[in-house]
Amino acid sequence: MRLGVLDVGSNTVHLLVVDAHPGARPLPAHSHKAELRLAELLDADGAIGPLGAERLAATVADALRAAEDKGCEEVLAFATSAVREATDADQVLSRVKDETGVVLTVLSGPEEARLTFLAARRWFGWSAGKLLLLDIGGGSLEIGYGMDEEPDAAVSLPLGAGRLTADRLRGDPPEPASVRELRRHIRTGIARTVGEFARLGRPDHVVGTSKTFKQLARITGAARFAEGLYVQRVLTRKALAEWVPKLAAMTVEERGALPGVAEGRAGQLLAGALVAEGAMDLFEVEELEICPWALREGVILRRLDHLPAGQGAVV
Repeated sequence: MRLGVLDVGSNTVHLLVVDAHPGARPLPAHSHKAELRLAELLDADGAIGPLGAERLAATVADALRAAEDKGCEEVLAFATSAVREATDADQVLSRVKDETGVVLTVLSGPEEARLTFLAARRWFGWSAGKLLLLDIGGGSLEIGYGMDEEPDAAVSLPLGAGRLTADRLRGDPPEPASVRELRRHIRTGIARTVGEFARLGRPDHVVGTSKTFKQLARITGAARFAEGLYVQRVLTRKALAEWVPKLAAMTVEERGALPGVAEGRAGQLLAGALVAEGAMDLFEVEELEICPWALREGVILRRLDHLPAGQGAVV
């Protein structure tokens, strides 16, 4: 069957169309993205506001048309931290439903971490052992740990790269004082959770998902993504520590010229690097592997798990 998953994130609204059935790897068929940056549209009261809601509804409508054009039987639509934490979330969700017919499921932070963990577990398999997952989004940092498909611990922290950039980094390049203060803020936030995971023992394998980790791996020497999904890509703490001060000294334009860095994400790269470095330091991770699958794939896999046996298969 052909499924669409519509991810309303803090940075982008992303429709991923896949051909899938239970027991098989979902095969990407189409991708439709719009850079909406909801997290940056929040006003002083934390509201998306009428203009933001209008733009979101129009973007969702565009994505829905793309899903129909590609023959999707079902569209799984969800929203993450930007909508989850907006003070006017109910009004925004109602407007999207009224104007598009799409009911956005708002995932909680722990749900986001659990679904991303599921995707990473399916990608790496049981041989990976105890898995520690780190995922840096636009609005939040998700952490998951466990032996099975359901993590033993899963948390979400308000340490997304987009949120931190908008709230705490000043100047281009940023002022050294704001970088130091952001570094302290990130490490204080992560340190509060370390004990919860430490009691579960050391992981056998650490993985990073999300655009931020992929870009950081690329600029520190990992293979280009044009070389394929199955090429192993890693990010080391040593290489990241060498790059953080370089990123802090760069302008947004200079970061955007780095290999693998999307122009629209260049402004957030320093904050994302500080989060990645803080997490790797505090969890004592020397190296992590990049996982191509993340939240969208987790949502698809969970949906397939709930299909009756044989449904969705081509016969």
